[in-house]
Amino acid sequence: MHEESLEDWARRREERRNASKGKLRAVPLTEGPHRGQHVDPNAPRVIQEWTGTEWETIGTVADLAAAKALLYPPQPVEEKPAEWDRPSLGKGRGRHRKPTPAEQQDQ
Repeated sequence: MHEESLEDWARRREERRNASKGKLRAVPLTEGPHRGQHVDPNAPRVIQEWTGTEWETIGTVADLAAAKALLYPPQPVEEKPAEWDRPSLGKGRGRHRKPTPAEQQDQ
């Protein structure tokens, strides 16, 4: 079996921990266990950030909608390049020509 060196393992672990730093979550301020986010959407939420070792509170929001707006900001819309003006396909039977309808072929 292939054994990984301790240095390689430590490097991978540190990369994984650094990648997760700054991750945000919203925790409802309600009694009892924390359940799904859809439960009690009007309850205030605490916004927490992962520091690499623990969740640190960075603020509060009024409800689930405000928490979602903070956690999942809208992505910028990619503008599609304008389509260039293609030459229309003329009449003819070339390899890359649009086939003509059956009514026009009989004439």
